[in-house]
Amino acid sequence: MRQDPTKRCLLQGAAWATLAASAALLGCGKKEEPAAPVAAAPASAAAPKPEPLKIAFAYVGPVGDGGWTFAHDNARKAIDKEFGDKVVTSFVEKVPEAADAERVFRDLVGQGNTLIFGTTFGYMEPMLKVAADSPNVKFEHATGYKQAANLRTYDSRTYEGAYMAGVIAGAMTKSNTLGVVGSIPIPEVIRNINSFTLGAQSVNPKIKTKVVWVNEWFNPPKETEAAQSLINQGADVLFQNTDSSAVLQTAAKNKKLAFGWDSDMTAYAPEAHLASAIINWAPYYIQATREALDGSWKGGGAVWWGVKEGAIDIVSVSDKVPADIKAKVDTIKAGLKDGSFSIWKGPMLGQDGKEVLAKDVVADDKFLGGVKFYVKGVEGKVPAGN
Repeated sequence: MRQDPTKRCLLQGAAWATLAASAALLGCGKKEEPAAPVAAAPASAAAPKPEPLKIAFAYVGPVGDGGWTFAHDNARKAIDKEFGDKVVTSFVEKVPEAADAERVFRDLVGQGNTLIFGTTFGYMEPMLKVAADSPNVKFEHATGYKQAANLRTYDSRTYEGAYMAGVIAGAMTKSNTLGVVGSIPIPEVIRNINSFTLGAQSVNPKIKTKVVWVNEWFNPPKETEAAQSLINQGADVLFQNTDSSAVLQTAAKNKKLAFGWDSDMTAYAPEAHLASAIINWAPYYIQATREALDGSWKGGGAVWWGVKEGAIDIVSVSDKVPADIKAKVDTIKAGLKDGSFSIWKGPMLGQDGKEVLAKDVVADDKFLGGVKFYVKGVEGKVPAGN
């Protein structure tokens, strides 16, 4: 049946209206948003900077003594320069070689120091006690001979510097009498007195050496008094195993000659200064610190360094010293460095004339560590009990 044209138009209009409405509905629908980009994973936080290694030093004298303690503190500064912010160093000066030293070491442990240097012989027993109670702390003891699992010892061959000074002294004396101000009569110091004498005798067999003991490492008034006593006994060239510049300055006041010890003491009395036998602790301190930082540090051992390792030298030799003597000292230094020269080599006689080393025998470290006698040419007696 055919539809009425009017009705068909109406139907067609309705259809178009329906389509339009549908299109409108589609146009009004929510537009699909593009997917949000996936947030990048946050960068991992930088690893925390390791805490610096805390290192402490206990000094027997003041840092300004110009000698022993001054040399140690210069080496402490060398650690700071070498390792920068990887380390923090500190020191306590004028720590007595007595029971109070134990309190100081315990305090240094309590402050968080994990590497501690005790820089004099008399700290040995206090350090052993504190080390036993502080197994996680590394201890280093200068000039001692007792070790533990977390404590090792280190020393410098000061007798090498003493011998070279002796060579100069033997050439410069007019009275053939040398004077030595001794600190404490332990093998280290007795060995230095003997080595000084042996060096002098190598160029002047007529040499005799007088010794005055002060029984302290640092006591300028006592050192002055001892030096004056030696001058009054005829000594015209003085040597010392004490820590201040008092001996050199006393020599200058009396128009005599003398040496610096442990550090370069030229500036204290240039007119009397012949040379300075110095210790450079920096090579050892830097090595010990590096080992503590990288985990290779080991306790229980002993180190003894000299000219060969750059720990001992004789410097600022005066223009008053003859050229041939300077050359002799340089030859000895080279021999000590390459091992071709030995100071303690027989035949060698003790003060009593008895042989202490047979011909061509070279003293080993055990022998050197137990020297408690004077060699021939040193006057007086080694104090009892040493």
